[in-house]
Amino acid sequence: MLPHLEISAVQARPAMVPLSRPITTAKVTIDKAPLVLIDVKTKQGLIGHSYIFGYTPLSIGPIAAFISNLADTVIGKPADPLSRFAEFETMFRLLGRQGLVGMAIAGLDMAFWDIRAKAQDMSVAAALGGEEKPILCYDSHGFFDPDRDVGDVELSLRQGFEVLKFKLGAETVEDDLRRLRAARDIAGAKKVRLLDYNQAFSSTEAIRRVRCIEEEFALDWIEEPVPAEDFAGHRAVRAAVRTPVQTGENWWFPEDAARALQAEICDHAMLDLIKIGGVTGWMRAAAMAQAASVPVSSHLFPEASAHVLAATPNTHLLEWMDVTSAIALDPYEITNGNLMAKGPGFGLIWDEKAVSKYLV
Repeated sequence: MLPHLEISAVQARPAMVPLSRPITTAKVTIDKAPLVLIDVKTKQGLIGHSYIFGYTPLSIGPIAAFISNLADTVIGKPADPLSRFAEFETMFRLLGRQGLVGMAIAGLDMAFWDIRAKAQDMSVAAALGGEEKPILCYDSHGFFDPDRDVGDVELSLRQGFEVLKFKLGAETVEDDLRRLRAARDIAGAKKVRLLDYNQAFSSTEAIRRVRCIEEEFALDWIEEPVPAEDFAGHRAVRAAVRTPVQTGENWWFPEDAARALQAEICDHAMLDLIKIGGVTGWMRAAAMAQAASVPVSSHLFPEASAHVLAATPNTHLLEWMDVTSAIALDPYEITNGNLMAKGPGFGLIWDEKAVSKYLV
């Protein structure tokens, strides 16, 4: 039987953490990770850690403030993720759970799961009924620039990655092809397998571009070729091209996953822990994907994703994008292109001396 663990304090700290490799799209460059570090303390001495990637510095202050406001609703209650998740569902029925609200709920849910696993002296993967095992990763590259990014691709190869993803969406498909060919010249055709358009196009333009690329490249997926909310556009692309369609990183909570899967908009599902509802939301959405025979991959949060993917029967790939090594005492590391969950909990502990340098 699990011990009673009572929540005694909640801390949320915004930080801008340096990245070893900037995150780039055709339109945006992120050279520092806007994070909110979450620590949930219990009267029994256990502390749950998690973090939120806020995408923009504008979000992390409001997210941290909102989590601090939520503290009074959970302090004095058991650190039970399922009970707290159900309370949040009721609490925000009228307001809705998208955006910053959803991120806060998911971040707290992950911290509760970290506590729950630590109370059993096991990893979150084991607490979910899975096993700590290597999960095949792909290295997630940004908008590829052959004059700038050769060293990054060569590092991927030294780390043993068998699968690489590149973001495209240049002004012309000819420019996209030029970039893909340059990446192939470095890594080889067998490793240049994933393409992300970051919601850049209409379905008509996406179909035109993918068909051009298919003449030369056999890809495992094309990711978010149209805006995430455009279900009809995703279906149109899926029907018109050979390459499988990947989407899901912008699904909010399992309800969005249910709608998308019912509409049959994709061949692959990519779940984002902070948008799908933390560990609790992930497991519910992953079960829906399994029932629909849709493989599941992760988006961001590689440390926690290694745990939930280890407990997901229809696991496909883990996205490797390191945003915490500069502030973690024992950073996760890639081994032969794989990542393995470690505990107790998520196995993530802050290096407080490093954290203090980057707090906002």
